[in-house]
Amino acid sequence: MQKLPRQLPCLQLKYGLFGLSCLVCLLIFTSAQARTPNPIAGEQIFHAAGGCGCHTDVENKGSLLAGGRPLPTPYGVFYANNITPDPTTGIGSWSDEDFVRAMREGIGPEGQHYFPSFPYPAFSKMSAEDLLHLKDYLFSLPPIQQNNQPHELKFPFNLRLNAWFWNILFHDPEPIKSDPSRSGSWNRGRYLTEAVAHCAECHTPRNQLGVLRSDLAYAGAKEGPEGKLTPNITPDKETGIGGWSHDDLVYALQTGMVPNGDFLGDLMGMAIEHYQKLPDEDLEAIAEYVLSLSPIANQVREKKAKSTDDFDW
Repeated sequence: MQKLPRQLPCLQLKYGLFGLSCLVCLLIFTSAQARTPNPIAGEQIFHAAGGCGCHTDVENKGSLLAGGRPLPTPYGVFYANNITPDPTTGIGSWSDEDFVRAMREGIGPEGQHYFPSFPYPAFSKMSAEDLLHLKDYLFSLPPIQQNNQPHELKFPFNLRLNAWFWNILFHDPEPIKSDPSRSGSWNRGRYLTEAVAHCAECHTPRNQLGVLRSDLAYAGAKEGPEGKLTPNITPDKETGIGGWSHDDLVYALQTGMVPNGDFLGDLMGMAIEHYQKLPDEDLEAIAEYVLSLSPIANQVREKKAKSTDDFDW
């Protein structure tokens, strides 16, 4: 019998150890890439986003986040999608990458472009960590099997190709960067207001192409969500909330009551139910940022009284 070379056992051991070390490295790398879901943190993001209220058809007693809520606009009627974790009619089959791409770029898992009635331009300013925490919370909720209802849009706004062009021309998916010249509370308030709570999406009018008008940022819109008016929330004393104190605004976010004793309603009333669950420091931060905005005179409706506080919400 032919003898094996003396070096062979050494080589076998050497390459065996090499293969084992590669396997260990692969396991370490894989575990480092694995993500531990955090639905508790995601719940706070969910509340800061107003509970994603557009995705629940409250008027028709629809299931939570199962979609179907009609959103009338000058372009036609949009219907909110099912965002429950149902794998066939909701987002239950979405990966982390799918979710982040949809929220930042407005593009679905199969490459379809969403219309900007879905406020991904605001959500694109969120951190990847917060987006994934939000996904964790949504995936912890009961799945509801309910097909999405097709939009009823006028031509040519019904063409999905328009959404692709819109993205190229108007969308900049960059997260918010902190302003070192401002306080930590102000930066937190800006992040919550501009990104998570997406306040401008309702309180800013759009031009004919559906782009938010930067010259009237937060100054109210006569045709806001569901075709209803949204008030001017800039600190303009005549047409906005310039007559409100910091505490007034925090109290409104906590209770829904504005300084004249009236209560916020419609989508804002629903959002307040979620803002109430946020830490006080987050509401303080939102108030600090909103009251630091440039005042813009934009009378979107008649006042009920002469008082600058008596604004019809």
